Amino acid sequence: MDTPRRLFPSISSLRALEALDRLGSASAAAEELALTQSAVSRQLQTLETQLGVQLILRDKKRLALTSVAQDYVAEIRQGLNQIAQASLKLHVAPVGGTLNLAILPTFGMRWLVPRLPDFARLHPDITINMSTRLRPFNFSSEPFDAALHFGEPDWPGTERLLLKVERVLPVCAPSLLPGGAPDDPRELLKLPLLHIQTRPRAWQDWFKQMGVPHSGALPGTVHDQFTTINQAALHGLGVALLPNYLIEQDLATGRLVAACKDPVETMGAYYLVWPSSKSEDPTLRHFRHWLASQAQNDETLPR
Repeated sequence: MDTPRRLFPSISSLRALEALDRLGSASAAAEELALTQSAVSRQLQTLETQLGVQLILRDKKRLALTSVAQDYVAEIRQGLNQIAQASLKLHVAPVGGTLNLAILPTFGMRWLVPRLPDFARLHPDITINMSTRLRPFNFSSEPFDAALHFGEPDWPGTERLLLKVERVLPVCAPSLLPGGAPDDPRELLKLPLLHIQTRPRAWQDWFKQMGVPHSGALPGTVHDQFTTINQAALHGLGVALLPNYLIEQDLATGRLVAACKDPVETMGAYYLVWPSSKSEDPTLRHFRHWLASQAQNDETLPR
């Protein structure tokens, strides 16, 4: 190859640029890359010098990508992901293949992981790597073969398998409802409500289903994951609207009590989604065929 050396930047500098574009700040990029902010800045300066192009807009301590840099990152991101996947396969080198799976932290840990020993028994030669993702992403920009997804079946360019329809129930510590669940759901508006960051309208939708329309904002504290909101409910900080698969043990032991008699079905559901381009991948095909046997099946959940 006769391509000039300056057109082959270091992987570390390219990763710094990609992380800054994806995460939006030098501090977040530094945390992900386990570097200091000054080290990230130096990586970016080196990249600009090597390519001879301005890539970064510097406003005091804030760094942002130029439009040229944004286009550049869109081109190199897939290449970086391909390098990462190839390196992972070289390191692990499983006989039956590797599946890189993005999971929702709570659903993945509480619903999928307890079932995986059965898959490992049936397919001991397949390795499953899992990483948590809370925010939406594109398969073209992340090194995943498939993902656990909650919501509507509307992910462009993908195929899907329905795993579980979600039912939610308002729960709280017994001290908040000494008289038991109220007959009128309006009574819950008098208690502190706990909100989940990824579903800002969850309580409004629930009250609407209960025949109590509430268009305005509802007061309360906001939590980023179901695990944290569950802990907040256990410690009496408020009423949480939680999936029934998450709270069954706490209800059985009396650590939480239901603030309403029956769970209700949410608008969204849990899916396994994968890029249409990977539909014939044999490793993914084995995994999704096995997962289809687990879908909508609560009876087989290991205790």
